[in-house]
Parts: sequence; C-alpha cells; structure tokens
Amino acid sequence: MKQGTKILLFVVAFVAIIAGVYISSYNNFVSYDEAIKSAWAQVDNVLQRRNDLIPNLVNTVKGYAKHEKSIFEDVANARSALLHAGSIDDKAKAAGALDSAVGRLLAIAENYPQLKANESFNALMDELAGTENRIAVERKRYNDIVQLYNTSVRRFPGSVVAGISGFKIKEIYFKADEKAKQVPEVKF
Repeated sequence: MKQGTKILLFVVAFVAIIAGVYISSYNNFVSYDEAIKSAWAQVDNVLQRRNDLIPNLVNTVKGYAKHEKSIFEDVANARSALLHAGSIDDKAKAAGALDSAVGRLLAIAENYPQLKANESFNALMDELAGTENRIAVERKRYNDIVQLYNTSVRRFPGSVVAGISGFKIKEIYFKADEKAKQVPEVKF
C-alpha cells in the first residue's frame, strides 16, 4: 500500500469515529430530553390528581371548621396558582405552596376529632396519602433523569457535542421547601 492511501484510510477512519461519537452522543441527549419531558408530564399528572382531590377535602373539612376561612382561601389560591403556572419552575413553586396550604388544612383535622371519624374525610385522606406517595415517586424519577442528562452534558465528549448542538444543563430539580426541612413539633 502506498503511503498516501494509508493516510487517507487513517483520516477516513478518524472522521468516521468522530462522527460516530457525535451521532451517538447527540442521540443520547435527544433521548434524555424526551425522558425529562415524559417524567415531567407524569409529575404534572399526579399534581393534577392531587389538585382534583383537594376541593373534595376542603368541602368535607369546611363543614367542621367554618371559622378557618383563611386556610381555605390559601388552598384555593395555591390550587389556582398551580393550574395557571406555565413553566416547570412556576409549577414546582406552586406545588410547594400547595403542599404548605394542604399541610395547614390537614392540621385543622387535629382540632376536630369528629372530623377524623367521618368516612368521607378518611377516604379522601387515604386518596391524598396515596397521591402524595405518587408525587414523591414521580419527583424522584424526574430528578433522576435530569441528573443523568446533566451528567451527560458535563462529561467529555458529551460536553463538546452538547455545546455544538445547543443542549444545556437543566437547572430544575425538585427540592424540599425550607419549612419542610424543620423538625416538626409533636405534642401528646
């Protein structure tokens, strides 16, 4: 073989390897991006489920706690904010506000023992507890796929491909609210 042919074959092989790495990395980013969208859609789905349960819970509690008007308004405002939130970041913040408002609503139940004996209330609480568990699972799945994507964007050679192709780090992670980090006070 001539020296020129060897060099040409080497250059062709090198270009083919680089193209293969680029295509593979690009396709991984596309797959991760779609997985992130899917994971967020599932978070959104379970948030909507909780949002649909809350009016029933509020109406059940209202009959027992008529003078707790501000909490009912807070829940309604938080639900409205979640329904009208456009971006993922806005929805995550609105979901946190709703978590807080629902927590205060549920605290009312501690003051009304007859409410805890109500079948409708207990059924709604079971549904809400199941929904909260689903939300936690879906948030974790979402955070996991965002972490995988971000790791791929930052690692070599993915960082080069991401930079060329316009894939950027996703900053949206679900984080615990500062209030949720405090140890709750338990009284007997």
